[in-house]
Amino acid sequence: MSFIVAAAAAADVTVFVNVNVLPMSDERIIAGQTVIVRDGIIGTIGNVDEVPVPEDARVVDGTDRFLLPGLAEMHAHVPPVGSGELERDFALFVANGVTTVRGMLGHASHLQLREDLLAGSTFGPRLITSGPSLNGRSVSGAADGARQVREQHAAGYDFIKIHPGLDDEEFAAIASAANELGIPFAGHVPVAVGLGNALTSGIASIDHLDGYMVALVPPQRDASGGYGGFFDVLLAGDASEDRIASLAEATAASGTWIVPTETLVEQLINEVPVGELRNRIEMRYVPEATVERWVDVKQRQQQERGFSAEVAAKAIRIRRKLLHALHEAGAGILLGSDAPQIFNVPGYSLHRELELMVAAGLTPFEALQTGTTNVAQFLGLRTGVIAAGYEADLVMLDSNPFEDISSTRRLHGVMLRGKWYSGADIEALLGRFALQDGG
Repeated sequence: MSFIVAAAAAADVTVFVNVNVLPMSDERIIAGQTVIVRDGIIGTIGNVDEVPVPEDARVVDGTDRFLLPGLAEMHAHVPPVGSGELERDFALFVANGVTTVRGMLGHASHLQLREDLLAGSTFGPRLITSGPSLNGRSVSGAADGARQVREQHAAGYDFIKIHPGLDDEEFAAIASAANELGIPFAGHVPVAVGLGNALTSGIASIDHLDGYMVALVPPQRDASGGYGGFFDVLLAGDASEDRIASLAEATAASGTWIVPTETLVEQLINEVPVGELRNRIEMRYVPEATVERWVDVKQRQQQERGFSAEVAAKAIRIRRKLLHALHEAGAGILLGSDAPQIFNVPGYSLHRELELMVAAGLTPFEALQTGTTNVAQFLGLRTGVIAAGYEADLVMLDSNPFEDISSTRRLHGVMLRGKWYSGADIEALLGRFALQDGG
């Protein structure tokens, strides 16, 4: 191997030399490439023996490593500016290769934070903002719901967040106002609205597969009295899997995207012992009181009336089958885990989400699309692909994620808007937030 040295222009230039490129525009690996990033934008990409390396460029050896677009967490709860958790959460995201985050529980401080992150004056991933949630307690009637949509649009939020509790008239008014103004609305499916009405409303994304389990239950078979528990997992025993295909086709036809947050649901209801969850390596970054609160939530879930290991196992199987059917039908899937929520530590939980997508039947490439190219399409960003002219949010891995999706955990470094953070930089960053009394 050799590489050519050329004169550097007066710019911030980083060059990845002899790296295997996973462009994500299609399922291929382009071996032995030189990738030049200039002022945060991907420039020249070509064979290592043919592309000159600018003088004085920062050179990163990519030999036997794999360059992938940065990942996106499409359902996060971002703390307000000034909170003790914000800096930690952003560090954990970046340290795990997460370069874009959609905040789904908004705060007014996020508007300036979004700009500061893009400008580089604050460290962290690109932030997509939703406003404070519209729900059964925050909205008082249809007119009030429409008013709040107009206010959030005028304030400059990227999304309207829908939470449970809205009645059908409130939801319809919110949807109408949002569609008229061109601001996307996304999140939950209120019980009074139902999945069918949500899919025809123009909702941009449905998160958590909310509303799907109840839609799988024929009315005459609901023995629960309407109580489904956490995302209706207790209805799994009455769910008809014959309905999965039609729901998947209806979702694809509607254009609504899906953010499954499968790790959130499965961790709460599966049989993994709480001791094992408590002792995961990432719990060192979480205060002990928070970990114990999560343990309590899982233990209470397992003691809930109507809950059993058999019902939980069936709920997991149905959700995975539904996820695969949605993908096969052509519905858009977006990567999101709902961090930081129950045992979902920012960044770490997204790797688990990828693994669960593969367990549901997606290939590693298809799973990675949900956090790269799909996100870029959904948000209209010039990210998610390694190609000239795209923004340089990148991850370098030590092994091939197309062969083993768990390879996304083996980070060699992260490029965030054109700035390179080596493995040593990441270790130093994580060291700032490790808690002596953590799990």
